[in-house]
Amino acid sequence: MSGSRSTAEERRRAVIRSAVHVFARSGYTTSPVTKVAEHAGISAAYVMKLFPRKVDLFVAAIEDCYDRILEALAEAADEAGVAEPAEVLDRMGARYTELIADRDLLLVQVQALASTQVPEVAAAVRTGYARITDFAMSRTRASADQAQEFIARGQLCHLLTAIDAFNTDATWAKALTTGLRHT
Repeated sequence: MSGSRSTAEERRRAVIRSAVHVFARSGYTTSPVTKVAEHAGISAAYVMKLFPRKVDLFVAAIEDCYDRILEALAEAADEAGVAEPAEVLDRMGARYTELIADRDLLLVQVQALASTQVPEVAAAVRTGYARITDFAMSRTRASADQAQEFIARGQLCHLLTAIDAFNTDATWAKALTTGLRHT
C-alpha cells in the first residue's frame, strides 16, 4: 500500500511542478489543464481527479513556490546561525536571489500577482507573504521595519530580474540595480 501512496504523491508532485512550469509561461487564464497534464505525462482526467478545479491547481503551484522560498530562506538562516538580524536577512536575501534565477519560480509569482482578482489566488498570495514575513521576523528577530525592507528589496529584485534590468545599460536601470544582487 505504501508503494502506491508514494507513487500517487510523486504524481501529485509532478503535476504541481508541471503546473508551475506551464503557468509561469502562459499565466492562469490562458493555461489549459490539458497542457499541464501533457507536460507531466499524465492524463488530464487524472489531473482533474487530483485538482477538480483549475484554480485549485494554480493555488497548489503558488503554494509550491512559497514552500520552496521558505525552504531556501530557512537554509540560509540556519547557515547564518545566531548572527544579528540584518546579517541573517542579508543571507536570506542572497539565497532568494539565487532562487529566482529559476524563471519558473519567478514568473509563477508574477502570474499569481496578475491573477489576484481571483479570490483563491489572492488568498494564496497573502498567505505566502504572511508565511515569509512571519518567518523572517521570528527567525531573525527582525523588527517590523527590517522585515518590510527585506520584503521590499526582495520585490524590487524580483521586478528587476523579471524585466532583465540587470542586463540593461540605461541610467534608470543602473539607478535601480545599484547595490542589489543578481544571479
